[in-house]
Amino acid sequence: MFRSLFRRFKNGEPLLFGVFIAIAAVAVVLITPPGGGASLAAQGWVQTPQGPLGPADRDLLVKVRLAGLWEIPSGQQAQQKSANKRVKEVGMHLMTDHLKLDEEVRALAPKLNVPLPDQPNADQQGWMAQLAAVKPGAEYDLLFAKLLRAAHGKVFGVVAGVRAGTRNDLVRTFAQRAVEVVMKHMTLLESTGLVDYSELPEPPMPSPPPPVSALDTPVRREIA
Repeated sequence: MFRSLFRRFKNGEPLLFGVFIAIAAVAVVLITPPGGGASLAAQGWVQTPQGPLGPADRDLLVKVRLAGLWEIPSGQQAQQKSANKRVKEVGMHLMTDHLKLDEEVRALAPKLNVPLPDQPNADQQGWMAQLAAVKPGAEYDLLFAKLLRAAHGKVFGVVAGVRAGTRNDLVRTFAQRAVEVVMKHMTLLESTGLVDYSELPEPPMPSPPPPVSALDTPVRREIA
């Protein structure tokens, strides 16, 4: 028996088995909310008929609502203050898309007992004040593209992260829609030719590779 096990070890079978166990363990971590029982409630998790609802899910709904509260009036404002045909077109897209997305999030939030804001946050109010104060025309167009593109880049990380990891079916469907809208808007804003990419935050640094373990060490085969 021991000789048989030794031969299987030499042939690398434990390596494959170990890899399988590692992958299975990662999958369990990815699909299981942290903690258990009462600790889940303490961490902000609640069970719903559509699956567990966590803090990131609620944050997504709030952030999408907040985005609409300042992007809808900003898109409308661009129709009066912009001298650039493309900027006006982009502003119209932002306004109409967020009107639809806002309607969706306001319909979804009560189903999941998530309260939504009714005013832009302090940062957004500051951006709106900048757009209101700047001169119409080219100066306005540059600021419009700068502020809106930067804001979409920030919220994209939120919606993409929730889309990738949410355990709730309703949130997953909504996050998919939000990802598509935010990606569309980033592309539209960039199509104006007014986005200065050097002013955008750099992509996050890649995670360091995991430490080498016994499972990563190749099995040497002895030559008879």
